[in-house]
Amino acid sequence: MTATLLDGKSLAKQIREELAVEVVDFIKRTSVVPTLAAVLVGEDPASQVYVRNKRRDCEIVGIHSQLIELPATTTQDKLLAEVARLAADPEVHGILVQLPLPKQIDETAILEAIPPGKDVDAFHPENVGRMMQGRPRFLPCTPSGVQQLLLRNDVPIAGQHVVVVGRSDIVGKPLAAMLVQRGRGGDATVTVCHSRTPDLAAITRQADILVVAIGRANFVTADMIKPGATVVDVGINRTDAGLAGDVDFAAAREVAGRITPVPGGVGPLTRTMLLVNTLTAARQLAGAD
Repeated sequence: MTATLLDGKSLAKQIREELAVEVVDFIKRTSVVPTLAAVLVGEDPASQVYVRNKRRDCEIVGIHSQLIELPATTTQDKLLAEVARLAADPEVHGILVQLPLPKQIDETAILEAIPPGKDVDAFHPENVGRMMQGRPRFLPCTPSGVQQLLLRNDVPIAGQHVVVVGRSDIVGKPLAAMLVQRGRGGDATVTVCHSRTPDLAAITRQADILVVAIGRANFVTADMIKPGATVVDVGINRTDAGLAGDVDFAAAREVAGRITPVPGGVGPLTRTMLLVNTLTAARQLAGAD
């Protein structure tokens, strides 16, 4: 058995096309152009590429983007002042501060300074709390991308056992919270595994849907996967052989029923969900939701 590929790149394109129509309609109704402001501190090459791709995505769907570039020596007070300026700007609907930040800056303080209504990454404690209660303002981008990948490929979620490997605030914990909610895209039984989980393979082999987000190349091997399971690989790691996910793709594909490639799986959807959140923010701030 060779697993069916879950093509995140094609799905992201489809969602962007849908979003472009919605953006045109929103602008016609409100004369407001949704705007995303991205703040990049320092010259990290990966961050620069990521921000550049986000700006290109914005252009594709008709969302205006601003890029604020600050030197790596920027102080926390200077960055907080920049965030405050964007927060007060009525023409900015979404604020993104690209992580990681230089060591002299407290990331938590910066993320908490972004107004919840403009926090399109959904990292602010208020937005996290709303999501946990099942009444989100925005959904965090990578978990939302995973959920859309499952829903739009007709992967059953309700009543299924989902095992999430990784407990980060960005992927593991919010995804688990989303999939356990009542309603469409939820109603799953969710187990979260991490570095302290004993006999990890015994648990991953129980998964109908296995999501891996730990940042260790090829960590999950074929013998850790239940035959026919859906495998979602969130990891992206640079190795001597090129980019690799957290799952040993070649071997896992012979066991799984469905599997995401790396690259071309979850990554494109993460960026696309940021656009979805930006339009949502613009609608809410314009009172047109």
